[in-house]
Amino acid sequence: MQTDAVILETKSRFPSLEGQEVQVAPIEKGGSGRKFYRIQTGQNESMIVVKYTPQRPENLRYVEIAQMLAGAGVRVPAIYFHDQNEGLIWMQDLGEHDLWSMRNAPREERRAAYRLALDAVATLHVDATMAFESSPLALEMEFDEQLYLWEQGYFFEHCLGGIFGMEHGQVQRYASLPALIEMAGTLATETRTLVHRDFQSQNVMLRDGDAWLIDFQGMRPGLPHYDLASLLYDPYVDLDPLDREVLLADYKAMIRARGGVIGESFDFIFARCAMQRLMQALGAYGFLGLKCGRSEFLMHVPSARRSLREVAARVDGMDEFVSLLEKLP
Repeated sequence: MQTDAVILETKSRFPSLEGQEVQVAPIEKGGSGRKFYRIQTGQNESMIVVKYTPQRPENLRYVEIAQMLAGAGVRVPAIYFHDQNEGLIWMQDLGEHDLWSMRNAPREERRAAYRLALDAVATLHVDATMAFESSPLALEMEFDEQLYLWEQGYFFEHCLGGIFGMEHGQVQRYASLPALIEMAGTLATETRTLVHRDFQSQNVMLRDGDAWLIDFQGMRPGLPHYDLASLLYDPYVDLDPLDREVLLADYKAMIRARGGVIGESFDFIFARCAMQRLMQALGAYGFLGLKCGRSEFLMHVPSARRSLREVAARVDGMDEFVSLLEKLP
């Protein structure tokens, strides 16, 4: 979409902008295929325009999800206008200060920012889940055994086969490891809440002393541990083990304060969700980097692979998988 068309579409829906100088700048963000633009008016006000593909059902749900989350107390961008026919959304501009921008901040400042993010996702896991139970909102397919197995297959196809060039026969052998199949079945038996699905540092905006969630169109029922793993093992940020331990304890306290329960198996499930999330991320890097020409995603492969090996080494029965990760070139 050309910037002139963005201005024209915006002025046609916001008559108050007629006669004002309006500037538009594309925003390069993420790998979803949507296009983002920042609109700046002569009165020093701004908003974000999103151009999406209506053929993807999750994009059509963004506005409804945003409204449900806001009603449950989760901070998300306000929606100003939605043209479903054209696949256009005008929404609140939260600025450019995301959690990722805190990656090199002093430890206590960074931890404070992460606590804000954890508080936001805890509200999603508890309050938004309760709101969803009485909502007619339809979401993406929930995390079940088949989806966990799909994530694993995504990793084997696009990471091992694509990035590392492993032969198909070898890929299939490792993809059939009983420990991985058993892990998918184990996770599928756990009680689900709503999950963001892509809860990483670039999808958390910091504004007015609070954390705001964006890019939540893939939200669905799943395990809260998956969101935690997405953030605490985010390949875009190098968190050390002590940070993870402290922040994980903070999250548990937040859930208990909301009346939630942290079961004895929490850490057992968290490690397995971390494996799942890192496998999904590595698969995505291979797909986006090699199939979609987004080579910038490939630079995060070493970090994600390192974390996956670290987590897998703590999960019983994963010796053969760990050995594979160690032998990759």
